[in-house]
Amino acid sequence: MSQTIAVLFARPDSIYKTLPNCDVWDIDRDARNWPGGSPVVAHPPCRAWGRLAHMAKPRPDEKDLARFAVAMIRKYGGVLEHPSASRLWVDQQLGTVAQPDAWGGWTLPIHQHWFGHNAEKSTLLYIVGCPPAEVPEMPMTLGEAPMVVSTSGRRADGSRSHRRPEIKKDEREHTPIELAKWLVELALRCRVTEAMTA
Repeated sequence: MSQTIAVLFARPDSIYKTLPNCDVWDIDRDARNWPGGSPVVAHPPCRAWGRLAHMAKPRPDEKDLARFAVAMIRKYGGVLEHPSASRLWVDQQLGTVAQPDAWGGWTLPIHQHWFGHNAEKSTLLYIVGCPPAEVPEMPMTLGEAPMVVSTSGRRADGSRSHRRPEIKKDEREHTPIELAKWLVELALRCRVTEAMTA
């Protein structure tokens, strides 16, 4: 029998619901009710943590969802995905490749364009339980993505410094199918020992 991966903080229309061995926790199931016991792929809300957090209007408890996801990954292993400018890394003192944190956690920067996203979408992954040498093979695409995220390339006067079209708002939140599969494969490789969680 295959191991199940818990996907926490997924969209209601999440691509993970089409993948095998994924126990998907969207807003209706509320990931905070997840009982634990398996590796995690976490996509906690990021608007309270990102570059534009000062303009966001998150729910009062929303920032703590990312902290909860970090705690679950540290306990059960897995991977958390957030934008590259996320302040969660400082808040939770998440580790790097050169300096893993006390749980063996480290950070892998990626571009979602490598996995089929229409925009570059620079992203950070926090990983616990899988050393860098054991991550699944990653694709890499050189050159510009065909589109940009709407906040990309703005000058101080509000004009645009690019000529590429913008992705639609809902596309900013969707995970490309190839990235979702890769994250599940990564989580399957995560093993957490008692010594790591002590």
